[in-house]
Parts: sequence; C-alpha cells; structure tokens
Amino acid sequence: MTRWVVFDYGEVISLRTAALPSIAGVLGAPVREFEEAYWAERTAYDRGRTDLEYWMSIGNRLGLRVDAALAQRLTAMDNEGWLETSPETVKLIEDLAGADVRLALLSNAPASFGRAVEQQPWTERFDHLLFSGDLGVVKPEALIWQILLAGLGTTPDRCVYFDDRADNVEAGLQAGLHAHHWAGAEAARDVLHTHEVL
Repeated sequence: MTRWVVFDYGEVISLRTAALPSIAGVLGAPVREFEEAYWAERTAYDRGRTDLEYWMSIGNRLGLRVDAALAQRLTAMDNEGWLETSPETVKLIEDLAGADVRLALLSNAPASFGRAVEQQPWTERFDHLLFSGDLGVVKPEALIWQILLAGLGTTPDRCVYFDDRADNVEAGLQAGLHAHHWAGAEAARDVLHTHEVL
C-alpha cells in the first residue's frame, strides 16, 4: 500500500517570518502591539476570513483604518515573509520525491497565501496541497483530518505527519496518523527511517 508523508508548512517547510516589524512599520504601530493583534486574529483568517477582513480586524484592535489598497499591500508583505523555506527541509522533500514517496501538505493558512505557495517550485513534488482557508476548518479540529484522508484516499495508519505545534501533533495522533513533532529535517529523516519510508 502507498505510504504518505504529510507536512505542515509554517516553521516546518518555511522559516519563521521576519516581516512582522516591517508590516507594523507600514501601519505605524508598535511592533509588540501589532504582533499581539496579528496572532489574535490569525485563526479566523486561517479559517477563511478574507484578506481585507483580516487586516481590518487588526486595524480595529490598533485603532487604525485599513482600506482595500492597504490590505492588499499588507497581504503581499505578509505572504512574502512566510515564503522563505528551510533548505534542509526542501532537500528532504526532494529526497522523498526521488524515492517515490507520495507527499501532501496540510497547512493552517489563508486562501490567498495558499495561492502564493502553489506557485513555488518545490510544490511540484506534492500530490496534494491543502490549506485551511480553502476548507473552512483548521487544525487541530477533528474534521480537517477526515478531509485530509478523504482527499488522499488512504487510511490514517498509512500517513506519517510532521507539525511544529504540539496540539496539532496530538490531534493527528488521535486521528490515527503517525504524527510527530517537528524537530528539524535530520530528526525527521530518523523518524522516516523508523517508519521504513526512507
């Protein structure tokens, strides 16, 4: 039977964004206050809120007005910040693809960011790219694992899953996947050897 390796995106394939201070600067907001608002509104954005709704909600928290043009600019900056990838993880992806392992991505991410990710060269190695903003459900909710498995046409015991967030790993385990906390590409290789994937 086909084995799948499923990756989270943020801080697994990608590096942590360095764009937040620059975005705060565009808004004229203190970085700490901006980051608090940024993360406080993020789950709703990942669940399907539009770009404009997201940035307006941040603006409301900061007492600032955000119009469509500004939201578009902020979205572009935000997306660019999250697109920088880990070379070690991309190499792992290449090695898995070269070994004919089927790959999937399951990310809590807004729909517009999903469209940006789909344009990245490394995604050609993936059979499925799933973004919560398109699905209307986020990790760690139970439904998202059902959607994942239905999309892959497989059973949870055939999936090795990596995520940097403990709550998502726990939810993956509860759904029956071989879920592991992401500790870097080299540690992931050891896990994959254990599962006889690599």
